[in-house]
Amino acid sequence: MTRKKISVALAFILFATLTAAAANTIPAGTTITIRTGSTLDSGKVASGATFDGTLVNDVKNGNTVVAKRGDSVKGKVITAKDSGRLHKPGVLRLALVSVNGIPVSTTSRSFQGKSHTKGNVTKIGVGTGAGALIGGLAGGGKGALIGAGAGAAAGTGVAYATGKEQAVVPAETTLTFTTR
Repeated sequence: MTRKKISVALAFILFATLTAAAANTIPAGTTITIRTGSTLDSGKVASGATFDGTLVNDVKNGNTVVAKRGDSVKGKVITAKDSGRLHKPGVLRLALVSVNGIPVSTTSRSFQGKSHTKGNVTKIGVGTGAGALIGGLAGGGKGALIGAGAGAAAGTGVAYATGKEQAVVPAETTLTFTTR
């Protein structure tokens, strides 16, 4: 072969390789919907942990399908904060890192556990009321006051014992991300 033919052949191969590589990317602004493979719990996973899932829909680059429905995805737990006992519910923040082996950068999704306030107020209030009632029946006005204090303490103890409100994303949850 002559140099000219070799140069033309190399240029063609380079062009074909670049075209194939471009088709195997996922452009910015692409919506990706997944289904999680396992439960993610802010009290059990750590920031930096990975999770698996599957695609709900095909992902395209132009007219080329680069990942099919059912293909695997990998995600990352960006933030995982354990819930406090009496305040600060658990927090999870998730993003995707690859789709069908193709690296991606996506928006993140955040999840927060239920607020502690309503449940804690109820538990402490019921404890206070029950303690006041029992104390009042047993010892009159002074007993009611002592019983209310003891009941409030018991209600706070119950709230403390049952108070973790983790952020939880159950297995098979559908989540949508957008590539950047």
